[in-house]
Amino acid sequence: MKLVLFDCDGTLIDSAGLIHETMRRTFLHFGKPEPSFADTKSIIGLTLDIAIARMQGKQHADQEDIDMMAYYKSLFSVVRTDLDYREPLFPGILELMNTLQGRDEIILGAVTGKSRRGLDSVRETHGFKFVASRTADDCPSKPHPAMVTECCDETGMRPADTLVIGDAIYDMQMAKAAGATAIGVSWGYASVTELKEAGADVIVSHPSEILAHIG
Repeated sequence: MKLVLFDCDGTLIDSAGLIHETMRRTFLHFGKPEPSFADTKSIIGLTLDIAIARMQGKQHADQEDIDMMAYYKSLFSVVRTDLDYREPLFPGILELMNTLQGRDEIILGAVTGKSRRGLDSVRETHGFKFVASRTADDCPSKPHPAMVTECCDETGMRPADTLVIGDAIYDMQMAKAAGATAIGVSWGYASVTELKEAGADVIVSHPSEILAHIG
């Protein structure tokens, strides 16, 4: 048996455009300098209040960051509707997930900086069947290992039999902190070099390659 935990943004779905436009509008609303696309991509994967703080050079979120987070959340669905933004699956993800969902020895899960509502939307839209999942509403922000360890506890699996698949340095750091295998994907928002430096055990360039590492 293997527990396979997927990050969401940048790993399963390409949501950078939607996240950046919502972040851009949030910063402007609060009178802040407009963030670059690179600024936004660098924080995808973190819990939202921590992400907003980091984008302003702060290590910890203060009340202003919490207020900006609330505004961002109120704006997210509006931006998606206004500009017809989509959160498409990356090429090859649907085929991979269909294959994994058909294997009895695989337990699928999700560990994401999205809200529970956001993850549920992705799951329902694409028909993903996650046995265990943890979101920003449930656990401390990545790279804290709680998302992984709690999914292990829920499913009765050991971290040694768990794989964490993600595109961000925070995913790799979280996996290693939990004692799980870290698989980095090259199609997301961090570079291959950054993923390796963060502790990735292996890097894949297409979703189909993941199957060989699950066994």
